[in-house]
Amino acid sequence: MIRTFLLAAAVAAVAAPGLAQQRPAQPYDERPAKLQVVGDPDADFTRRIAEIPMRDGVKLHTVILLPKGAAGAGMVLTRTPYSADQLTGHAESGHLASVLQGYDNAVDVIVDGGYIRVVQDVRGKYGSEGTYVMNRPLVGSSLNPTRVDHATDTYDTIDWLVKHVPESNGNVGIIGISYDGFTPLMALISPHPALKVSVPMNPMVDGWRGDDWFHNGAFRQSNLPYIWEQVATRDNKEKWTSSVFDQYDLYMRAGSAGALARAHGLEQIGFYRKISEHPAYDGFWQEQAMDRILAKQPLKVPVMLVHSLWDQEDIYGAMAVYRALEPKDAANDMVYLTMGPWYHGQGIANGSNLGAIDWDADTAKQWRRDVLAPFLAHYLKGTPMDVAPVTAFQSGSNRWQRLPAWSAAEGAARMYLKPGMTLGFEAAAGNATADYVSDPATPVTYEPRPIRPQGYEGNPWPTWLTDDQRPVSSRPDVLTFMGPVLSVPVTIAGTPIVHLTASTSGTDSDWVVKLIDVYPDEVAEKPMMGGYQLAIAMDIFRGRYRESLAEARPIAANVPLKYSFALPPANHVFAAGHRIMVQVQSSWFPLYDRNPQTFVPNIFFARPADYVKAEQKVAIAGPDASYVSLPIVK
Repeated sequence: MIRTFLLAAAVAAVAAPGLAQQRPAQPYDERPAKLQVVGDPDADFTRRIAEIPMRDGVKLHTVILLPKGAAGAGMVLTRTPYSADQLTGHAESGHLASVLQGYDNAVDVIVDGGYIRVVQDVRGKYGSEGTYVMNRPLVGSSLNPTRVDHATDTYDTIDWLVKHVPESNGNVGIIGISYDGFTPLMALISPHPALKVSVPMNPMVDGWRGDDWFHNGAFRQSNLPYIWEQVATRDNKEKWTSSVFDQYDLYMRAGSAGALARAHGLEQIGFYRKISEHPAYDGFWQEQAMDRILAKQPLKVPVMLVHSLWDQEDIYGAMAVYRALEPKDAANDMVYLTMGPWYHGQGIANGSNLGAIDWDADTAKQWRRDVLAPFLAHYLKGTPMDVAPVTAFQSGSNRWQRLPAWSAAEGAARMYLKPGMTLGFEAAAGNATADYVSDPATPVTYEPRPIRPQGYEGNPWPTWLTDDQRPVSSRPDVLTFMGPVLSVPVTIAGTPIVHLTASTSGTDSDWVVKLIDVYPDEVAEKPMMGGYQLAIAMDIFRGRYRESLAEARPIAANVPLKYSFALPPANHVFAAGHRIMVQVQSSWFPLYDRNPQTFVPNIFFARPADYVKAEQKVAIAGPDASYVSLPIVK
């Protein structure tokens, strides 16, 4: 045995050099020179990456997720500035439903429908080539000197997809929320023939009238961190930093929005420079407002507009586009509208409640199952559908309604502000005002302090529009008018319109008006809701635009003047036993920048000395008494 072992060892020694010569020399690195990704053998989808060329040669990074065994499948496209890789990689899983969990993916509808999911980085963001321009304006406008925009990029993308994805049936739908809801609107302009349906959800439409950047001229300064992170770099790697936890302190210490922007280097950012140079509703804003653009375009693609009744970011846009498109739909089969009881984008999340308000069911799941899923299937797969032109949730009664249309008529029933801080449907006789002092040094906050940076993880930002208004109701600089206990329900469906007659001792002023549902003093089944003040519709108007939205003009001091502006649409029942409340105030901080109450050419650059107290007087009696016009329905 010993001799056998020695012989074997000798043979091995002779053979070893030969074996070494047969193998390539390895560097001192345990990684393969080129990794072959095997993936999960049990995966129910495959991932493809395509760099799709546009007409100007720029390539856009695109993720294509194909269900296992896909054949003749419709494609659901989203175009985003928020990273296609991140939106399609929420889990290390071989299951498509896990990978798509998160923002902008209606997972149940996409997976159950067997759709090919396509997500693309818009030009200039993350994996896509080219330059980035916030909400890149339309080709041919004075704001876009190039020959490409989101409409042309969508056309070129769809053209490539139908030619290079053989597993599809050639039908494409586009869907998205917020910025990703703006791109489905742009896709409606000179659309590709393969685009069969568009679903803009909570889209950015008009950044001055009531979406992200301004509301009726008041600047949403809390969006400054977003502008920095979104525009400064391709991949959002440079974060806005602040050593102040309470945002109230951050914005108060800065003074003006312009001073804060300068301190954080925002003057480098082209989009910030544009908005600070265009604080009025001039041609810059009017020319790129999507409702105005689409009103001039032929209607070629069926569209479902999705509006959230408590959208804290883009509460203006969907309804504005509906008003622009609905008159074009003579057969009432091209323009669809959903109005859900949601915050921004909640239609693809759990919709059982909104903050403290419980809807008695998962309203978002109901809508996806009964409306969105059959709607997409009808246009992408040819299946029948039973979807009403308007699907609207009625809060208060907590039920969905199927309607032939949504009335664009404004409210007609006048709810007057009256002496004694009351409300009524008849104006009080005589002459009287309700007075308060507005002090920029102690502004009214939009939510209780400490106010955290905007966000969606463990943050009150998504639901603040339904927050209890009691924390500000007793402030001396907030006028609170209360109606009697209702003996019968009052139902509104439409747009409340503010008609305010007021004077200020200053030469500029903001006016904030809130329409509120006050719960009974005691709610047996939910004690914490006793006396709750639920805002149904509220908004702000910057007084310098009273005469012209396009041009700022000083307010005549101490002269009663008329202000009129719309609140967001509502579809609500004020139940018997509840009360109707209206609040009036002159600041909403730090969501909106403070009005200095001294007229200056540009509030972005107001100086500390410009901020002064002002005595505000609101007419509550006589022929010029202030009122809110309510769209009451029987």
